[in-house]
Amino acid sequence: MNELEVVGVRIQLPTNQPVVVLRDSVGNRYLPIWVGALEASAIALAQQGVVAPRPLTHDLIKEVLTALGRTIKEVRITELKEGTFYGEIVFDGDTVVSARPSDAIAIALRVGAPILATEEVLSEAGMSATESAEEEVEKFREFLDQINPEDFNSPG
Repeated sequence: MNELEVVGVRIQLPTNQPVVVLRDSVGNRYLPIWVGALEASAIALAQQGVVAPRPLTHDLIKEVLTALGRTIKEVRITELKEGTFYGEIVFDGDTVVSARPSDAIAIALRVGAPILATEEVLSEAGMSATESAEEEVEKFREFLDQINPEDFNSPG
């Protein structure tokens, strides 16, 4: 298992689909996971340290765990099947509960639990920083191929 850090929540254009971006803490791989708007908001709020006036669902789960004297050891992103990520929350006493990665990440940020992913998930869906940079350079080259010097002339 590889530990991941949450880089942040981004909006993929042109679809306006939220994506949480995680980074392998020992490598140069990034793992994008498309999530729902509510989960993206919950992750972003936790990252920013925003406390809602009334507990949101993930905050409530944290409060219930505290009241019951339970802790989360880690959350795991375990599989990718047909474009869907699967995850688990691992509690003290090695109790494991299946969870959507987006919910598990939102909870992990609130309780300070590590976020892990299997090597298989990272190999299949991870992107290396160099690949991402190369893709950006290729997009810029395509832009330059389609533009004419006249496009830079401003009227007046």
